Amino acid sequence: MTTPVCTRASNGKTRPSPYPSFTSYVSARQPVLLRTARSLTANPSDAEDLLQTALAKTYVAWERIEDHRALDGYVRRALLNTRTSQWRKRKVDEFACEELPEPPPGDEDPAERQALHDAMWRAIMKLPARQRAMVVLRYYEDLSEAQTAEVLGVSVGTVKSAVSRALGKLREDPELVVVR
Repeated sequence: MTTPVCTRASNGKTRPSPYPSFTSYVSARQPVLLRTARSLTANPSDAEDLLQTALAKTYVAWERIEDHRALDGYVRRALLNTRTSQWRKRKVDEFACEELPEPPPGDEDPAERQALHDAMWRAIMKLPARQRAMVVLRYYEDLSEAQTAEVLGVSVGTVKSAVSRALGKLREDPELVVVR
């Protein structure tokens, strides 16, 4: 027996959620979506706020979303649009975060893997916001160049050149040269 999903109305009374499938989706996909949000921000608290805003936008549009198999793409787009709006409005300084998402378990030495992960993340955080977003979508979210271009609303050529410049900067990063 499943427990009905409830929401709290402004008058303090609880009522059944009009979209129990939304609640199920968020419960199942929140860790993955939070990782995406964290890759777009330098602060874990900002990432949580960014995800909350994107999910609120998704909730409002829930009835209009025709293909619920494409929800991750819709939420990713909402994350990027929201973050882009924040960049344009506030131009806030970004700070390297102290806590990173856990790396997947592997056969390598966990300390070496963590050191490489930390060094790579610090190098990525040094990239300009636009290049960082493209690198995150291409290599962390594993989107194609065409998909990345579509998500960001730019041409495929723009993605190719920006990612190429970003990878060049990463190759030249002194902290990563030591790791290689």
